[in-house]
Amino acid sequence: MDDWNDHRIVLAVARAGGLKGAAGMLGVDHSTVFRRLTALEGRIGLPLFERGAGGAYVPTEAGARAAAAAERMEDEALGLARDLAGLDRRLSGRLRVTCSETLAFRLLTPWISRFRARHPGIVIELAVDSRVLDLSRREADVALRVARPQENDLWGRKLANVAWAAYGATGYLAAVPPLTGPADLASHPLIGWEEGTAGVNAARWLAEVAPSAAVVYRTDSLVNQMVAARSGVGLALLPCYLGDPEPGLVRASPDPIADLSRELWIVTHRDLRNTARVRAFFDAVAHGVQADRALIDGLAARAGTPA
Repeated sequence: MDDWNDHRIVLAVARAGGLKGAAGMLGVDHSTVFRRLTALEGRIGLPLFERGAGGAYVPTEAGARAAAAAERMEDEALGLARDLAGLDRRLSGRLRVTCSETLAFRLLTPWISRFRARHPGIVIELAVDSRVLDLSRREADVALRVARPQENDLWGRKLANVAWAAYGATGYLAAVPPLTGPADLASHPLIGWEEGTAGVNAARWLAEVAPSAAVVYRTDSLVNQMVAARSGVGLALLPCYLGDPEPGLVRASPDPIADLSRELWIVTHRDLRNTARVRAFFDAVAHGVQADRALIDGLAARAGTPA
């Protein structure tokens, strides 16, 4: 196995557990992965995977060793790429950023516009994704996260506390008594997440304070939850930076819900912290957060919010 592409094939199949997933990782078609893997096994005279039911591919002992070696090679290559990128002092090139749907929708895009006006040589690629992308593997260069990073190889800073509140359509909330506490949510139609949603703080909290029968509409998109609440479907839990500026939508009670407050962080890999375009983007986002801090902290609710 003296061709790096052979190692990539083995590693992708081992990670995906099948040909289809591996093809997606590598950006090739299913038949290409099958043909190259079959040819590789023929050359080395050993099966690397056992073919199981439903198209599953399980590494043999040889396959597991080959995949582990490929992963070490990948780690070295990625480390070298990060080292070289960390020495880059140019305010030009590609910068891949990842954040959630709501941050991109309401906050980050205007910040990027101002950043691009100042640094036209930097091309931004924005990956809008609720998953935590792997910065060590360069799935992104910079991430905006609503939780303190746990990985030891990341470097970043806390930007703000993100406030959340319950929101509903102006007409609906004008016709009902204001909420006096979380327990009152159960007496209203609610908008929630798909059942079984994991890792969403607000989804867990809502499941604890209101019965499932109170939820009349479910979607994992917070932007869609906002639109549904504005349309009168029910009340939705939203970050204040998303709900407060939206016409036709008001808070169900004036104060943010303390239990739902999250931390907003900007992070990168430690190897990239001195890259010029990364540092410039950090500064631009910090400036944007400062300008929008009242909105993010939940202190900028519009007049007309129910008392």
